[in-house]
Amino acid sequence: MPSSELAVEVEGLQKRFGQVTALRGLDLRVPVGQVTGFLGPNGSGKTTTIRILLGLLRADGGKATLLGGDPWIDAVRLHRSIAYVPGDVTLWPNLTGGEAIDILCRLSGPLEGDRKKLMLERFDLDPSKKARTYSKGNRQKVALVAALASRAPLLLLDEPTSGLDPIMEAAFTKSIREVKAEGRSVLLSSHIFAEVERLADRVAIIREGVTVESGSIAELRHLTRTQVTVLLDGGADGLTALPGVHDVATSDGHVTFAVDDDQLPAVLTAVARLNPRSLVANPPSLEELFLRHYRDELAALGNGAEK
Repeated sequence: MPSSELAVEVEGLQKRFGQVTALRGLDLRVPVGQVTGFLGPNGSGKTTTIRILLGLLRADGGKATLLGGDPWIDAVRLHRSIAYVPGDVTLWPNLTGGEAIDILCRLSGPLEGDRKKLMLERFDLDPSKKARTYSKGNRQKVALVAALASRAPLLLLDEPTSGLDPIMEAAFTKSIREVKAEGRSVLLSSHIFAEVERLADRVAIIREGVTVESGSIAELRHLTRTQVTVLLDGGADGLTALPGVHDVATSDGHVTFAVDDDQLPAVLTAVARLNPRSLVANPPSLEELFLRHYRDELAALGNGAEK
């Protein structure tokens, strides 16, 4: 993909803090007009990457380009085109929420009163209260209203719905879809897999400062197996020998098995000949794609629990 079609382009990014290496050659691309999900557990390097993109940290190696500029050298210019929402918002305690929103909005372009009013209503935020009286969720709303009321071409969102209730998460989902429809770009770092799966066009999964998987969700699903459950009157003997079928199990007439995606059409044709009474095929979820890269850690946790 040409650089002109990328809002963010990161290649071989490196960052060290003393003896600790946070980023070990990370790659990341955010296409213009798309939502890119950025996934990884705490300590994997997501926030460090975003801070480098914001010009708050200087990379020790590799390349990072943001809206065609260098986030360290061109930070002042680039910040006029960026809206940022952190996972833990700190506000000026003596300002009202509305005053804080006005300041934050003006950082990324002219303040648009109508958009500000729309977002205040959508996120049910009282802007007249002092920031020191706000709960965590309301502080989060202030940053979200400011970011979404702006016309910034690029939104950098680091756990943006932390502290929000499900109704406000729905408001966030609606807003991000509007941002995408306007042709703007979003980098969405989140621990909520359903949120990323619902919104993202592409996903980058990182582990210990390195990108271990990236691409569209459809492309990533092609790397895994589809889970099939079928209700049969007869046995499952005819399925076990089919190419691409794995882990066949039977319980009360229900047969479950996994199928390699390239063999799925042939396997479903074979299942149809067995006259199934019901059939459900589920592609792997984003959470399953993510956890595939953390099996060792999960196994270690399980072994520790058994001791």
